[in-house]
Amino acid sequence: MEAKNKRRLFLEGMRDGMPICLGYFAVAFSLGIAARRAGIDAFQGFLMSFLNNASAGEYALITTIAADAGYLEAAVITLVANARYLLMSTALSQRFSPDEKIRHRLLVSYDITDELFGIAIAREGYLEPMYSYGAFAVAIPGWAFGTAFGIIMGNLLPALIVKALGVALYGMFLAIIIPPAKKDKIVGVLVVISFAASFVLSRMPVTADWSEGTRTILLTILIAGAAAVLFPKKEEE
Repeated sequence: MEAKNKRRLFLEGMRDGMPICLGYFAVAFSLGIAARRAGIDAFQGFLMSFLNNASAGEYALITTIAADAGYLEAAVITLVANARYLLMSTALSQRFSPDEKIRHRLLVSYDITDELFGIAIAREGYLEPMYSYGAFAVAIPGWAFGTAFGIIMGNLLPALIVKALGVALYGMFLAIIIPPAKKDKIVGVLVVISFAASFVLSRMPVTADWSEGTRTILLTILIAGAAAVLFPKKEEE
């Protein structure tokens, strides 16, 4: 590929990635507030977000850290929360040219998020790695610096404001849950079941002694597995 064409694709990726960067910064700021309450400092938060660009996965990790869970629990819950990216990676791998080098396939797989996957898969023809690199160049710093900035501001702002900002992250997850729940009644019922089951396990004699991370892993596997068996999604063209 000519250098001029590579530069054009990279700049197109940056252009399309800029709105994602701004959205990431705002969400990561709230994530940083939660990270600060779990005892994570700004550098640790920056590194965590730089290496794991995933809101649900990071929030699950922060939850296990705050609950003083072990390394194995933290690794498993992060894997479960980010499992959907395995499917996205599989779909995206089909869009590469058969001649594409393995190093580009690996580098693109480093940052497959919902939004970056969306703009990449929407392009016609083969996926050009330079386009994804351009989007990464703005999206990843937005996420990582947003987390670090949220932690810094959490240390500077009054406790009452920090507590109020912490609610923003829950608002983000409600925004993720509500649209599919309204569209599909089964999803809505499963969400309610998840809330109820989480509350019950936190009060039962045996499971109440488990860490929050362990209970989350168990419920995720059981409820998601049962839903996949009982209510499988029909394949669409």
